[in-house]
Amino acid sequence: MSDTDIQYHTLSNGMRAVARRSALPVEHCGVAVDAGSRDETEDRHGLAHFVEHTIFKGTGSHRASYVRDRMELIGGELNAYTTKEETVVYSTFPAGHLTRALGLLSEMIGDATFPDNELVKEKLVVGEEIDTYLDTPSDAVFDDFEELAYAGSSLAHNILGTRESLASFDSAICRRWLEERFTPGRMVLFYSGPVEAEKVFTLAERYFGQICRPDTPFARKVPEIIPTFDRTDSSRDSFQAHTVVGARIPGLLDPRRIEISLLANILGGPGMNSLLNVALRERHGLVYATDASTSLMSDNGLLTIYFGCDPDDVRKCMKIINRVIGRLAESPLTERKIEAAKRQFIGQLTVGSTNSEQVAISMGRSVLYRGRSMSLAETVEAIRAVTPDALLSAASSLIPASRLTLR
Repeated sequence: MSDTDIQYHTLSNGMRAVARRSALPVEHCGVAVDAGSRDETEDRHGLAHFVEHTIFKGTGSHRASYVRDRMELIGGELNAYTTKEETVVYSTFPAGHLTRALGLLSEMIGDATFPDNELVKEKLVVGEEIDTYLDTPSDAVFDDFEELAYAGSSLAHNILGTRESLASFDSAICRRWLEERFTPGRMVLFYSGPVEAEKVFTLAERYFGQICRPDTPFARKVPEIIPTFDRTDSSRDSFQAHTVVGARIPGLLDPRRIEISLLANILGGPGMNSLLNVALRERHGLVYATDASTSLMSDNGLLTIYFGCDPDDVRKCMKIINRVIGRLAESPLTERKIEAAKRQFIGQLTVGSTNSEQVAISMGRSVLYRGRSMSLAETVEAIRAVTPDALLSAASSLIPASRLTLR
């Protein structure tokens, strides 16, 4: 994907749009919204996620069944997700149905009604989701870790909220969130498919240009960096201990994210040859799985390492992890090893670039936060430019790291 494949436009109401020409017989279209659980008040935890669920439940013109079936009847899909900073509503469908998709998406975003009878049913669904999360310690440990790492900030709470907060949501509350957060200045429409960009933008103006809501000011604050912690929660009845180790890192807009992402891939990327997989599983047989990943927001992020093991082996695993990180922080990797790591990372990103749906969503998110989409070629160039000293500095930032174990 090159810059020449991508065109940008701003609608009359200030909403941004980005379109990428593709020869595939499938289209991807959606809206990325700069609104997530980070923007909720304390008494409304889980609202962003709940609105994402219930925006499908009917509009001023159509019932929930119409929204559900509109894209599926032509073999397409309608989907959405919520993070701590964004909500994305999108559709993937066979080429030739862009007008249908844009019409539906604009109706949902502009005129969702959140009927009370539908909210009652969806609260049962989300309540089950909350219970499932609580019963899955390998997932819960990440949220519990973030709650400690972001203590005192709006990033500390779980995206799902609680059953108590869920019970308080009604149609008026959901509608207010939509009107205050889904505003033109906080939304980006993204498209990938065979339709020319000019036609996409013309249709976008027709369907989304009439949404005129005032943009609310941002109230986000960079969370303070808290002292490191080393904790074990033994309240879970689990045969396995689930541990997350992590540290604060720069966010999406910081150029250092490239070397930190490369470091995470070296430590615990998807390859079986990652340093931690080799050290913890291949050499010592202590874990079934381990991985390292970055969670990046607009103004900060976390690099986390996960492993699950026998409760008696947690300390042993931690010693090995500290030893691996210590070596990376004490002396630079050889040029040969760095080049091999870069080649592997670039290869993984290249394979990932064939997932056209994820490429389209990433394009929308990139415009939402950076104002433009970063091409694969630009990313590859940035990875190749990472120096041994930059990796050394990135590894040093993980010492000391915080730890949380659930067991």
